[in-house]
Amino acid sequence: MRMRDKPRQARQIRSRHLRLLVLSLTTLIAISLLSRLPAWSLLALRSFDYLSTVDDPRPPPGGPVIVAIDEPSLADINAQWPWPRSLHAQLVTQLRAAGARVIGLDIILAEPSTPENDNAITNAVGPDVVLAGDETLIETPQATQLIRVTPLQQLTEAGAKTGIASVDLSGDGTFRRIPAYEDGFAATLAKASGTISATLPAGQLIQSFGPARSYPTVSYYQALDPAHLLPPDYFKGRVVLVGLSLQNAPMIDKGGVDAFATPYTVHTGTLTSGVEIQATIYDNIRRGLSIEEARLPVVAAYILISVLLAAATVWRSTGWLTIVTSAAALLAFAAISFAGIRLAHIFVSPLGPTVAYISVVFGQAAFDYAEERRNKRQIIRAFAQYISPDLVRRLSQDPSQLKLGGERRTLSVLFSDVRGFTTIAETLKDDPEQLTGLINRLLTPLSEVVMDHGGTIDKYMGDCIMAFWNAPLDEPDHALHAVKASLTMQSAISTLNRELEREATQRGGRPHVLKMGVGINTGECIVGNMGSTRRFDYSCLGDSVNLASRLEGASKNYGVALLLGEETARLVAGTYTVVELDRIIVKGRTVPSPVYTVVHDADAEALAAHRAYLEAKYAGTLAPSDPAFDRLAADIPELAGYYAIMRDALTGSGEE
Repeated sequence: MRMRDKPRQARQIRSRHLRLLVLSLTTLIAISLLSRLPAWSLLALRSFDYLSTVDDPRPPPGGPVIVAIDEPSLADINAQWPWPRSLHAQLVTQLRAAGARVIGLDIILAEPSTPENDNAITNAVGPDVVLAGDETLIETPQATQLIRVTPLQQLTEAGAKTGIASVDLSGDGTFRRIPAYEDGFAATLAKASGTISATLPAGQLIQSFGPARSYPTVSYYQALDPAHLLPPDYFKGRVVLVGLSLQNAPMIDKGGVDAFATPYTVHTGTLTSGVEIQATIYDNIRRGLSIEEARLPVVAAYILISVLLAAATVWRSTGWLTIVTSAAALLAFAAISFAGIRLAHIFVSPLGPTVAYISVVFGQAAFDYAEERRNKRQIIRAFAQYISPDLVRRLSQDPSQLKLGGERRTLSVLFSDVRGFTTIAETLKDDPEQLTGLINRLLTPLSEVVMDHGGTIDKYMGDCIMAFWNAPLDEPDHALHAVKASLTMQSAISTLNRELEREATQRGGRPHVLKMGVGINTGECIVGNMGSTRRFDYSCLGDSVNLASRLEGASKNYGVALLLGEETARLVAGTYTVVELDRIIVKGRTVPSPVYTVVHDADAEALAAHRAYLEAKYAGTLAPSDPAFDRLAADIPELAGYYAIMRDALTGSGEE
């Protein structure tokens, strides 16, 4: 058997490996196609949001200072916005006097105001001032138009520099990349401050530094009088950015003026002001902190490695260890991506490797689960032909029970045997096919009756069936179910006899008439797996089992089809009419055991007469000529054969 199983197992392993390889290849193709979708890119960028902010980085030291046009300033200045440009001129003068190295006004000054105000700001600006410009792309069905808005010409002629403050947003409206402007606002600030002279990393991912108001921020009105309202040298040598920055950061669902979602929005749900975003861009440029996205070959290799790792994880099998390994692998993908951001300033999205790994591992796990379920169903169907389906289900749920050992339980044990089957077998000795067919036709309905009534078939012994109730599953009414099963078995035998008689009539032969005797006893037994370490059966043993077998053999001596032990009779007496027949000493026992049977048509008077008959029988005062035999045979027809046998026994013993 083992030699035959090895090729089959090898085929199953090869089939599993082939399915795993197909799954891995399908996963690679599917991810290649999915990665072209815009939604995939947004999911990858969302993973960047979490990874780039998970350790809550803060602004680098020596970075910009924000002068905020905020609620306190609006209240203190008490002037309608936009404020007079002479006020901005005063601010620039104060900041320059306070030692600011570069001043960036994130305020669009593109349209003329009053000559006095325009002259005031013109006189205040110089090469150390960067003014904001704006660039807008307008798309219509007729044309695409790029509109660039720059400060007044007189301001740039006075030495002020222009920087485009527009930002690029991803498809989900989140700011993540350094704007692709060589003259971007933050880039111009960096150049004016002498920070950089190399090519800017336009389009690279940006490293955020905390939620809104993470940068050092003072109110506009404070910067107008720094000597009295701020610490000494607060602005000395610093880059100062001026712009709208409310103290209460707007929520993402309510929007805001010059405020944008950033990677930190996934944590806080708030927007960050445009002037703080310019400060963030500036720090990314001056510190070289921007993050480059990994190129396609690197991403493809990373995904391929994850697929190979997943295939290796489930190459042999899947189980609880697969879950642990998968959790470790997914954490490793996230850790690798995080390390790339922090150590190499390269972002390799964990999305592709994670989806690839999960698809392969859980896809194979699903295949294995389906295969296991299919095999389990096949095993249950196969073994249910031999043992109780309840036992099969119990063993399939708890295989640890497949070991030698037993437990002490009260069982109702049934033995059934066909009377005279040896003679029938002798008659059919030259026709083994017919004999085998007859056996199968006999045992099939009887077995179905036992299992339909919750019994466990222990074994077949030729034409004999041994079964028991109350194991492996608890059954409080086990004795009642056993007796009901025995009565139904008698009906099944009658049905089979009618079929055999009809078939014999059709072929002109004599039918084989089947009669069955049943013995049932209830008592304490040892039940469990018994046998050897290589082969064992779920069976029961004990004195109660032996008595049930003896009762079945003794039933023919009393002319009844069913003989019950004392405990069985007691347990079913509330449902059936049970009558005692005798007290016998069966082989292997020394104590007399009362035996009973079930009758269906007996009134109280007849039962009382039967009890009187038994008292006389036990007292030894009963004679063969006693009229009780004939009277009881008429009153309880089911026991007519029993009374005849008892009378013959007395006659044979010589009693008068």
